[in-house]
Amino acid sequence: MELPTGGSIWLDGELVPWDEARIHVLSHVVHYGSGVFEGIRCYATSRGPAVLGLAQHVRRLRFSCRIIELPLKFDDAAISAAIRETIRANGHTACYIRPLAFRGYGKLGVDPTGAPAQLMIATYPFDSLHGRAALEQGLDVGVSSWRRMAPDTHPAMAKAVGNYLNSQLVLLEAKRHGYHEAVVLDVDGYVSEGSGQNIFLVQDGVLYTPSVGDSILAGITRDLVMELARDRGYSVVEQRIARERLYTADEIFFTGTATEITPVRNVDGRPVGSGARGPVTEALQAAFFDLVTGRAGDSRGWLTPVQAEP
Repeated sequence: MELPTGGSIWLDGELVPWDEARIHVLSHVVHYGSGVFEGIRCYATSRGPAVLGLAQHVRRLRFSCRIIELPLKFDDAAISAAIRETIRANGHTACYIRPLAFRGYGKLGVDPTGAPAQLMIATYPFDSLHGRAALEQGLDVGVSSWRRMAPDTHPAMAKAVGNYLNSQLVLLEAKRHGYHEAVVLDVDGYVSEGSGQNIFLVQDGVLYTPSVGDSILAGITRDLVMELARDRGYSVVEQRIARERLYTADEIFFTGTATEITPVRNVDGRPVGSGARGPVTEALQAAFFDLVTGRAGDSRGWLTPVQAEP
């Protein structure tokens, strides 16, 4: 993600110029990773820009704060309004949205008590994490030597800043080995997720995905894809997935805010199915992009218009 150099950032209740949105180098989050964040997308639709899964993302941000005991001083309605205000201020028709709640300057030490809780929201243009071609051609992935955290070490259900050191190591290793991405196993050796994406396997027309207990982040796009799949008659099973099923699946795809729905064409050098995007993946991609661009109905309220009051 290449960052812009202009625009506004919402910080603790007000819009400030992009270059003036700063924190102190002794802020608690810089030293101890005491923060949580969200990745959200705003799409251009026929009715103007609209945020995908706004309520769900804001709710998960609040839950993440609760898990790491970070006292968020803004309620869901205020955060949702601030996100839309920032998009309008920056004049985006489509963008990536990054809210970050964190402990700031005031106290340093492992005990975070006394370090003030802050919230910032940034928006900026963004197209596709792996490029538009990958949505059709797919990704080369390898199983990482790094594992996801055990359930009694880091809280995988929180989208916590500190958790993403694991993701960085996973992705750096994958790229060093010539892959676009990686599949990470949980502490027991079962499939968990990608470096920052949820994963689905398709076998005989049934979708399989790891459960929340397999050290995954409960993805918002993951939830949407499961809804779209069931609406189209596919069975979706959440269960533990053995590593070897990666080599026998008919199709595999990643889901996530930045990833959207991106197929995997091979794992550890072994082709997935025919080695090309499969029909189930293609059908779900079509349904997803019809929804987020406004071409299809939004009966479940996944899109929040930026201009009109929700």
